[in-house]
Amino acid sequence: MKKRIFISTGEVSGDLQGSMLVTALLKKARLDGIDLEIVALGGDRMEAAGAHLLGNTIALSSIGLLEAVPYILPTLKMQRYAKQQLRENPPDLVILIDYIGANLGMGQFIRSQFPNCPIVYYIAPQEWVWSMNDKNTNEIVSITDRLLAIFPEEARYYKNQGASVTWVGHPLVDRLASAPSREVARKSLGIPPEEQAIVLSPASRKQELKFLMPTIFEAARAIQDQVPNAKFYIPLALDRYREAIKSAVQSYGLNAKLISREDTQMAIAAADLAITKSGTVNLELALLNIPQVAIYRISRFTAWAGRNILKVKITFASPVNLVLMRTVVPELLQEEANVDRIVKESIALLFGPAREKVLQDYQEVQKGLGAIGVCDRAAIEIFALLC
Repeated sequence: MKKRIFISTGEVSGDLQGSMLVTALLKKARLDGIDLEIVALGGDRMEAAGAHLLGNTIALSSIGLLEAVPYILPTLKMQRYAKQQLRENPPDLVILIDYIGANLGMGQFIRSQFPNCPIVYYIAPQEWVWSMNDKNTNEIVSITDRLLAIFPEEARYYKNQGASVTWVGHPLVDRLASAPSREVARKSLGIPPEEQAIVLSPASRKQELKFLMPTIFEAARAIQDQVPNAKFYIPLALDRYREAIKSAVQSYGLNAKLISREDTQMAIAAADLAITKSGTVNLELALLNIPQVAIYRISRFTAWAGRNILKVKITFASPVNLVLMRTVVPELLQEEANVDRIVKESIALLFGPAREKVLQDYQEVQKGLGAIGVCDRAAIEIFALLC
C-alpha cells in the first residue's frame, strides 16, 4: 500500500535537516517494503533527496518584524496551494520542521481537515529559549502527536508542557560523521601550515547581508591588519548571494576566498577560527572543534519591539550555548556585536588560553548532541505512527 508523508519547513537550515530526514525515511521505506511518497514545502536539498516540492520556501525566510512583511503574501499563496494539493491527495502523516509562523497554521489546517492524520514536530520552534508566548507553546503541544527533540533542554521543556516527546539527538551528528580531518581539508583547499584560516559565515538570509555582513567584514579587515598570515574563507549558503558577498570582499580589501555550498564542510574542517552568524553553522563548528565567535543582530526597530513590547528575554542565541545552557562560545548580541568586541574575542580564540577552554567545552557539547544515527532514530519514531 502506498503511503504519503507531507513535510513542511523553511530556511536554509530547515532544508538541510529536512533533506537528511527525507533520505532516512526513504531508506527505511525501502527496507520495510513500503511504497512511500514524500511531498514537501522546503528547498533544493529536500528535492534532491527525493521529496516532491509543492513550493520552495527558502527565498521566503527573514529575520525581524518589518523585514517579514514582503514575504507574508507569497508565503500565504504558497500555503494555499499546498493545502489544496493536500485536500486532493490527503497525507498519511505530516512532519513539521521548525518554521513556527507558517507551521502553526499548517498544523491547525491538518488537525481540522484530517483529524486522524498523525502530526510529528521534528525540531520544534525555540519557545523553550524565548519563553515569550505560552499560546504558541500550547498550540504546538495541541497539534502534535509526537515531538522529536534535538536538544535535551528542548525535550525537557516540551515534556513538561504535556507533549509526547522523544529526544533523538541533532541531525548534524550524522552529517558530520564523515567530515574530513583538518589535515585532509587543508590539503584539499591548498592551505599552507603557517596560514591562519578563518571562516566567515555572514548570511543565509537576505537581511543578514544588511545587518551582519558589514560588521563581520569590517572586523575581518581589522584582524587582517593584526594577523598578516590570516586568510578568510566564506562559504556561500545560497549562490544568489555570491555577487553581493564578492563585491563586499573587494570593498573591504579582504584576503578571502568564496567557497561553494558543496565545499562548506571542507572549509569549516580546515579553519583555525570562525566568525559567524548565530545558527546551525555554530553546531557544525563545535562538532568539528573549531573555535568561534557567534554574532546576532536585527534591525533597531525589531530589537526595540522585542525588548519593550514582546518582552523577549534571550538566555542564549547560539545553539552551541543552548546545548548546555551556559556560555561555551562568545556570542555577541545586537549592540555587543561591534567590530572591537569581535576582534578582541577573535584574537583571544586564535592565540589565547580561551581557545583551549572552548575546545574542552566542545567535548561536553558533543555529548549533548547525541550519538550517530539521529535521522534513523527519527525515522523509526515516525514510521511507528505511520504504519
